[in-house]
Amino acid sequence: MSAIELCLLLLAALAAGSINGAVGSGSLVTLPVLLALGLDPAAAVTTNTIAMVTSALGGTLAYRKELREDRRHIRALRYISVIGGVIGSVLLLTTSSGALDVIVPILIGFALLLVIVQPRLAAMARARAASRAGDNPFGSRGLRVSILGCSIYGGYFAAAQGILLLGALSAFSGRPLNSTNGIKNLLTLTVNVTAATGFTIAYFLGHADVEWLAVAVMAVGATIGGYSGGRLAKALPDWVLRSLIIVVAVVSLGHELLD
Repeated sequence: MSAIELCLLLLAALAAGSINGAVGSGSLVTLPVLLALGLDPAAAVTTNTIAMVTSALGGTLAYRKELREDRRHIRALRYISVIGGVIGSVLLLTTSSGALDVIVPILIGFALLLVIVQPRLAAMARARAASRAGDNPFGSRGLRVSILGCSIYGGYFAAAQGILLLGALSAFSGRPLNSTNGIKNLLTLTVNVTAATGFTIAYFLGHADVEWLAVAVMAVGATIGGYSGGRLAKALPDWVLRSLIIVVAVVSLGHELLD
């Protein structure tokens, strides 16, 4: 790759990392750039997933204090995310990508619906929590099933998994978006590390293509962007974050439908 192409990837990763730290779906910035630079779709997805690990890391570090408080409650969700990440990465390596044309718009549309109806669902969840003091707000079966589905999707494609996770976490726990954003970043990190590990092993076994120079350059921008985006999200009012998520989801959905 030329110096200009690497600079373009750096800037794209910086923007994507910021979006991932604050909302999710930043991969819809970097993936088109990788494809435009000549990578085939499978190589673009594997390269992007490995590079975007650091954006989730930066976003997670921005919420380290809040995550310590919820550590006990979200342990099971992390295990579920590992399982989903393994399943998703194996699916990507063993099946054609044609199914994405149908699956991705459906999942993004579902995420958008979750974000829109989240206030009502959150009120219902708070009412249930008030009648069951001491319950784990992240322990419902519905949330765990949703996290498994989001993690499979994340291991398979990655783009927009943050929106799916944030919508599910907030809707099922009754927590405002700001208070679940750190957990979203941690689960995204878990899925991405799992999938990236699988793709790296597959690369050395000759079953996957990865552009490692692009990974290195993108990782720098993604780390900076992820941390700054996470800190920004903590300062935003809930309605602003919700509006931002809806805009990103609509743009992502339009991108997939018109692609």
